[in-house]
Amino acid sequence: MSVSRVVLFCFVGLVAAQLRAEPSIAARVPEKNSRNTLAESRITFSFVHVDGPYIAMTFDDGPSATLTPKLLDILAAHQIKATFFVIGENVAEHPEIVARAAREGHEIGNHSWSHPNFGKMSDDGVRSQLQQTDDVIKSATGLRPTLLRPPYGSITAREKRWIHDQFGYQIILWDVDPYDWKRPGQSVVRNRILKETRPGSIVLSHDIHPGTIEAMPSTFDALEAKGFKFVTVSELIRMAVPQPSQAPAETRESTPATITPSPSPSTTPSPARLPRGS
Repeated sequence: MSVSRVVLFCFVGLVAAQLRAEPSIAARVPEKNSRNTLAESRITFSFVHVDGPYIAMTFDDGPSATLTPKLLDILAAHQIKATFFVIGENVAEHPEIVARAAREGHEIGNHSWSHPNFGKMSDDGVRSQLQQTDDVIKSATGLRPTLLRPPYGSITAREKRWIHDQFGYQIILWDVDPYDWKRPGQSVVRNRILKETRPGSIVLSHDIHPGTIEAMPSTFDALEAKGFKFVTVSELIRMAVPQPSQAPAETRESTPATITPSPSPSTTPSPARLPRGS
């Protein structure tokens, strides 16, 4: 056999081997993407599919020296446990309020030190925001938080992974937003919450606005009248049950138990234009 024919056979063999390998590589790509999606779904929650009328009330940006104690009184009167996502700076000023909330059975989560936009920050900057707040919550309550709500809901997929790996946090967003930070009035806040809340909802509000606190007694009454039962976010997550596979994907009720991507940095307004809300 001539040298040229040997070279030709070797070349054909290499091409055939490459063609056989490519489908195998391609087949592994969706599998990897599927694993990434599953991993994120286990740490990011904006709604939880539950078997029962359970919901989680959450309050951001406190503690407020005057308003948070009033809210705690209201929650105690209704025997409701809520989750507070606190700002580290405020905790440092009013540790006794956070200590009271924890002592009364409420859950305390990390909401950063000074409410920046994580999606536009360096890892070191985010890490500092989280660690300072983590430490001050531990100092006030004796316990380290296990939940994080990123300010504005702005956080990248990569940030979620390393924050979960380093701090052990589950990332908590929401599916009910009454836009109470716009101060639309207590009746509007109440009506928006009542309209949007469903079993498994994570309801966002803020304990730094007077109208929100004023809206809560009648809101709680109305939610209770509808049969809703109140739990902390961690309790809600522990109640999660599998989503029925036959549910239409496009319906609101079909939202998975562990969802939903937060606003991406490319679509999140800059901090200068973002309200001091979520």
